[in-house]
Amino acid sequence: MASHEIDLSAAQWRKSSYSNGTGGDCVEVADGLPGVVPVRDSKVQDGPVLLFRSPAWTAFLAGVKR
Repeated sequence: MASHEIDLSAAQWRKSSYSNGTGGDCVEVADGLPGVVPVRDSKVQDGPVLLFRSPAWTAFLAGVKR
């Protein structure tokens, strides 16, 4: 059976510009992974990661910006 896991060991995470240093809602996004956008809670860096297909993430951002 083929593995469908994505290797995130080399992911370059960046914190949302809306995150703050006082323990508020913090979201990190990794760039540079073909076809997917990983998202995680910056306070739980070893925790779960949500993977969005790139077109879905683009549509989400467009909706948020409206």
